[in-house]
Amino acid sequence: MNKRNYAKELENQISEFQKKKEYPRLLLHACCAPCSSYCLEYLREFFDVTVFFYNPNITSEGEYSKRVAEEKRLIEEYNRQIDEGCFDGMNSDENARKIGIIEGNHDPKVFYDAVKGYEDCKEGGERCRKCFELRLLETAKSAAENGFEFFTTTLTISPLKNADVLNEVGEEAARDMSQKSGKTITFLPSDFKKKNGYKRSIELSQKFGLYRQDFCGCSFSKAQREKEKKEREGELNG
Repeated sequence: MNKRNYAKELENQISEFQKKKEYPRLLLHACCAPCSSYCLEYLREFFDVTVFFYNPNITSEGEYSKRVAEEKRLIEEYNRQIDEGCFDGMNSDENARKIGIIEGNHDPKVFYDAVKGYEDCKEGGERCRKCFELRLLETAKSAAENGFEFFTTTLTISPLKNADVLNEVGEEAARDMSQKSGKTITFLPSDFKKKNGYKRSIELSQKFGLYRQDFCGCSFSKAQREKEKKEREGELNG
């Protein structure tokens, strides 16, 4: 079986929208501002984008507040570019559209309930899949409730996240919510790290001075990062 090229699939869908001169409404699940930076720069040329910030996996209230504030600041920066007609890295400035944001409910208990029994899984394993399922199903639900036909996620920009798993989970969420809501909800395939997307996100993070975290957000990933840091320090000091 040939491996799917999600980045190419997205490009093909965009080409079809352009032929029809359509700019569909897209609900973009965002995990943080750095990951959103390139995704928004790219997608706002072709879609009417609203960010859905839903991340109950960010288990520290202080960390959550910092990340959602940075997400809102980035969106303000991009919308200001449109107001001032000053763009960076855009292919067709006149097509850029302002970006909205919906902030989901932040309740870490929902996350802990979703990953119960998977606490000891390694980062990137089944616990992460359960987390993806939680967040993308809620994104699909919000899309249905707010009149969005399409949704996708910034998570595929991370080199540490499996694009195959994320697209599979997203498509499952779309099917499930379409059946429950009676509306057609479509998950847009993506692999935003491709074509230097991740590299561009680093450049944009530096440009806007975005806060870049070194763990995904949950207490489990934070503990793993701290353990890895101590191990590296021990090797250096040893």
